[in-house]
Amino acid sequence: MRHRLGLALVCMTLAAASLAGQRPTQGRLFPPEDLGLLESPDREEWQQPNKIMDILGIAEGSRVADVGAGGGWFTIRLARRVGPAGLVYAEDIQPRMIESIQRRIAGDGPSKNVRMVLGAPDDPRLPSGLNAVLIVGAYPQFQNPVTVLRHIAGSLAPNGLLGVVDFKKDGAGGPGPPLDQRVESSVVRLEAAQAGLRLVQEMSLRYQYVLVFGVETKAPRGK
Repeated sequence: MRHRLGLALVCMTLAAASLAGQRPTQGRLFPPEDLGLLESPDREEWQQPNKIMDILGIAEGSRVADVGAGGGWFTIRLARRVGPAGLVYAEDIQPRMIESIQRRIAGDGPSKNVRMVLGAPDDPRLPSGLNAVLIVGAYPQFQNPVTVLRHIAGSLAPNGLLGVVDFKKDGAGGPGPPLDQRVESSVVRLEAAQAGLRLVQEMSLRYQYVLVFGVETKAPRGK
């Protein structure tokens, strides 16, 4: 039994080393001055936000977080979905992004059910008991993704879900960052497992993948 466990740990270590070479060497923060690039008129069509919220079970009254919220494009849609009885935490580590979301909400979005959160590079600083957390297009910017994911796992309610939505490596010609700044879905799955998260569902969009994780629960020990 010990031999098998040791072999499994060695395999996981080798897999981690191999996949580490498939992610950007350091997280590059999206520049606030380029937020207009995220507002393409066809984004609703190719990203399908309603389908993403459906797969995460986000409904009226849900408490959710948008991690790496940027200019708040998805935050506004989350706020409309959860309604006045729900709550959305819009998190970003760049103060200018937080300011951009505040301006957006003041201009044309709901305001009473959105809270701003200025996170830290290794900790989104989210409250506990969240029904869902979304990371849309921001995962490659994490310098220490496993640490960030562990904090997110600790913020989820027992049946809460994390959704990671990001660009495929084979999506050349479409929207998104250069191919060398993208992270394979296999890397996200491995890093999520290291953070104590289990994959519960996967979906493919036109240019992006959607990975849905729940918190890994340990089986009770036998007597």
